[in-house]
Order: sequence, then structure tokens, then C-alpha cells
Amino acid sequence: MRVTRRTTAAPPSDEAAASGESAEAGGDRVPGRHLLRATLQMIAPYRRRAILGLVVLVASIATTLAGPALVEYAINDGLVHHHSMRVVDIAGASYLVAAIASYFLTAAQTRLISSTGEFVLSDLRKRVFVHLLAQPLAFFDGERSGQLLSRMTADIDVLETLVQNGLGTFATSVGLFVFSIIVLLVTSPLLFLATVVCLGPVLVAAMHYRRTSTRAYTAVRERIGETLSSLDEGLAGVRVVQAFRQERRVASEFDRRNASQLESEMRTVRLASRFFPKVEGSGVLASVAVLLVGGVLVVHHLTSVGAVAAFVLYIANLFSSIQSLSQLFDLLQSSGAALGTVVSLLETEPSMVDPSDPVPLPRRGKLELRQVSFAYGRHGHGYEDGEADCEAMPSPEDAPEARSVLSGVDLDVEEGEHLVLVGSTGAGKSTLAKLMGRLYDPSGGTVCFGGVDLREASLAHLRERIVVVPQECFLFRGTVLDNILVGRPGAKEHEARAAVLQLGLDERLDELPQGLETDVGERGSHLSAGERQLVSLARAVLTDPAVLVMDEATSSIDPGTEVAVERALAVLAKGRTTITVAHRLTTAERADRVAVVEDGELVEVGPHGELVEAEGHYARLFSAWLGDGASLSEESASS
Repeated sequence: MRVTRRTTAAPPSDEAAASGESAEAGGDRVPGRHLLRATLQMIAPYRRRAILGLVVLVASIATTLAGPALVEYAINDGLVHHHSMRVVDIAGASYLVAAIASYFLTAAQTRLISSTGEFVLSDLRKRVFVHLLAQPLAFFDGERSGQLLSRMTADIDVLETLVQNGLGTFATSVGLFVFSIIVLLVTSPLLFLATVVCLGPVLVAAMHYRRTSTRAYTAVRERIGETLSSLDEGLAGVRVVQAFRQERRVASEFDRRNASQLESEMRTVRLASRFFPKVEGSGVLASVAVLLVGGVLVVHHLTSVGAVAAFVLYIANLFSSIQSLSQLFDLLQSSGAALGTVVSLLETEPSMVDPSDPVPLPRRGKLELRQVSFAYGRHGHGYEDGEADCEAMPSPEDAPEARSVLSGVDLDVEEGEHLVLVGSTGAGKSTLAKLMGRLYDPSGGTVCFGGVDLREASLAHLRERIVVVPQECFLFRGTVLDNILVGRPGAKEHEARAAVLQLGLDERLDELPQGLETDVGERGSHLSAGERQLVSLARAVLTDPAVLVMDEATSSIDPGTEVAVERALAVLAKGRTTITVAHRLTTAERADRVAVVEDGELVEVGPHGELVEAEGHYARLFSAWLGDGASLSEESASS
């Protein structure tokens, strides 16, 4: 079948980011029309509320524009022509009613528009988070956590500021500007020409400011992400920083990122300081020009005094709207850049997706790898609706940025077999295990379970059949019981307790301060590494998978806990296909077969005893491991 690839945009380089060109030249910036279309799609679920808000907005603008018309009526009909105070009183009373109506309508439209914005932002936060959770591990290999955190926090916070402080004003100002232009043109085309002379330079300056400030504010969003990334890395590694006295270096790196952000921020300040005074000055010049031209027209009976007065008030409204937009321009540009980065993230399609017609995986079966290849740096490539066409795949040589890890691996793992993967550091054994659990898709070849290509199955079904247990068990905030229940959505408490009992971990976990109700803390910080691993195994048995893929569970725990873990592993592996990435070769001794991975190739496969007798790669690894073990034993005895 035909292979479809999906690519994820690479993050901008530090050099491009520092120059502020990444967003403009790098292709990550979302075009204005596309951004508008995406915004309208976000508003679509709340279109009734949004339309009502726009209707109220138009009514509010109408009451505002009624004021100058009433002034014209009062001057011309009440004072100039009829000298009637009754007309003036009627005009004044009508002006007051219009002002009161404008107050309530403005309040109503601000509430409607801003609340619509809040609903959209709430949906946007959920969409971004769910979208990130749907990305495969390869996506996170190519992204910095600080940049992703920036999308969820700093960028959406800017949009929140716009919604809370400027969205209603922005909508009113845009509407007032458009309708003021129309009214000015209808009222007096000649006076309108005088206004255009002063308005033209402002519009030209605004277009120039929009172009330059868009690049500047997009660069600011990038710098904020860089700063957050540096902060996140420094805090996450604070123990290492303090242990090796790297505070000065880490602080210096943060200072460099912070200084880069400051320079980007200052560029926006310089642009604003040159643009905003032009707006205010143009408004004053336009009023002066209208008075001068209007005076000439009144003298020659080409217009009325009331029309000139109304025109000056309309100009005040026009430039008031421009002034409001100018004051909001910083926030609008920053919000546009922020929204662009969020939309760009949302439009990054996951490289690992469910096929349109998923094939169910059998309950049990053999795991088969055929000509499997993988290269980091090509993780954006995925497949849909069929087997991989190896000839259609570019070779690693076609992509010099890729780093080939595995090449041409053929391997069968029988149902119920315990296979151990061994090899030197960087040989590719952990990557091979991840491919078996479809944490990554191969660059070439196929991984099948029970005769079904893993790419043809739904991810939800796949995770029920094949479970990957990492060496470092991640625990969420909550209790031990809460973290065991993560193993299967909808699982009940009695099922979790049964899983603990099945593994024989009930006594060990009951020793915790509150037993299974013990709070695990941030990332399981209240538990030891061994206790976290016990929770991870209970979680896995609750899933009840057919295939268990593990980075050796006993490599980083104390000897006392190791016994409990080994017993639990024996129960967990019973009747299941088990693949273990071994760091201690005692695990390989107990396995059914051992697969040796070297330089991305499968060089030996067989039982432990046969491989030792063959005196090949595995025999050398085992001999070296025995030597290290003997040295450690002697060192321990001498101490």
C-alpha cells in the first residue's frame, strides 16, 4: 500500500532565533488570512453569542455617531435658521438619551465579546494540551519543553490579556473607524478630502508599523520561549547544578537568554515610540485643516456651520478610534504573534495516527520484526493505512541530518517467550524495544503482532496489547492507588488492590505510611526508586497486556527492594511475551533467548548457554561483565 509521511517542523536554530528571523524566514509564521480563518473556526461554536455581540456593537456605534448629527441639527435648525431654543432643547435631550443608551450598549457588547473570547481561550487551552498529549514521543525529541510550555502559558496569557483588557475596545474602535469614514464621506466629500490628506500618512505609517512590528513581536514570542526553556532546564536539573557548582554557568546562560529577550522587547518599544506620536499629531492637523477648509466653504455657502461643527466631532471620533487602536497595537501585535505560534502548533499533525480502518490485534500472538530500520532526526515520518514501502523511504544518506540507529533487523519473538536485548551503550537495544511497543515508527520495515502490522491497529488497542514499562517510573500527583489505576481507564479500586495482591506486593506497599492511600508527592518524590518501580509493575498488571517491554526494572534499586521486584516480575511475566533491555546480564541468564545488538544490527540470537559457548559478541560481553562483577566483589570485600 502507499505510504503517507507526515513531517513536523523543526525548531528554529538558536542563531536564527537570536537574530529574530526565525519566525519570518523560517516558515513558522502563520499568514494573516490563515490566522483569521483559524480564529473564525475557534469562534464558530459561539457564533450566536458573537453575532449578538456584533449587533449590539453596531447599535452602540450608532448612538455614538448620533451625537455630532444632533449637534449639526441644533446649530443649523435651532440657532442659525430658526433661532429656536425648543429645537436646541430637543437636540440636547436626544443627545443625552443617545449617551445613556451608548453607555449600556457598550457595557453589553463588551460583556458579550469578552465572554466569547474567554470561552474560546478555554477551548484553546484544552485543544493545545490534548494536541500535545496526542503527539508521539518523536515529537518531543525534536521540541524544547520550554517552548511548549511557552505556548501553553506565556502565549495564551497574552491572549488572555487581550480578551480581558482590549477586545471590547478593539471591536468598538474598528467599528467606529469604519462607520466614521462612511459618515464623513456622506456628510461632506470636500471636507473628507481635507481629512484624507492628513489620514493618508497615518495609514501608510500604520501599514509599515504592522509589517515591522509583526516580525518584532514574533521574535519576542520566540525569545520568551527560549528564556522559559533555560529556566525550565535550570530548575529541573537544580540538583546537578548544585552538586557540581554550576550555578554561575547556568545563571550566565539564563542571563544571555534574558538579555536576548530584552533586546527583542526594546525593539518593539522603539517601533512604538516612532509610530504613536504620528497618530496624535495627524488628528490635530486634521481638525485644523477641516476648520480652515470648512470656514472657506461656509463663506462661499458650500456648506453650513453645523456641518463643519459636526465634521470636527466626527473627526474626533475617527482619530479617537485610531488612537485607541494605536494604544492597543502593541497588545494586538503581541497577541497576533502569540496566536500564530499556538495555531502553528495545533496544525502540526501527529506523525503517528490511527488508520482510517484499524485492524484489531489478536489477544495473543508472535511479535515479528522484518527489515526494521530507524534513524533519529527522521521521526516526523509516519505511515498511514498500510505497510511500509521500503523502496519509497529515502535512505539515511538522503537526509544527512539523520542519525541511523538500526538497520535491517529481523527478529521473531514467540508467544510467551522471554527475550533479553543486550549490547554496548548506544548499540540501539533501547530503540529496538521502543519500536516493539510502537513508541516510535520504523523508518523502514515492519513490526507485526499476531500477523498484524502495528501501524494498522488503533493506538488505544495497541496499548492494551503491548505495554512498555520504562526504567524510571513516572508517578502523577495523588496516592499510590491513583497511580496504579492509571494502568487501565475505568478500572475500579478493588481491581487495583487485586493487582497488588496478585504480584505479592500487598505487604510491601502496606508498609507505606498510609498504605495505598499514601501521597506520592511531586513525580513520586515521597517514594524510593524501588517503591516507584513496584507501583509501575502493579500498574502494568492492571493493564493485563499480551506483551511486556521493559527497561530492566532492577538496575537502579536497592538490593532489599530488588527481591520484591524480581518476584513481582516473575508473576507479571508468566504467560506473557516479555522483552527486557538488560543492564545486568543475570537477567539474560534466566531468559529464554538473548538478542545481541551491536552498531544498530542484530548480530546474535540464542539461549544464554549457546551464545556463551559460541564465543562471539555475547560471550565477550558476558566475560567482561563477570570480570566487572568480580572486581566489585573484591573491592566490596576489601572495604
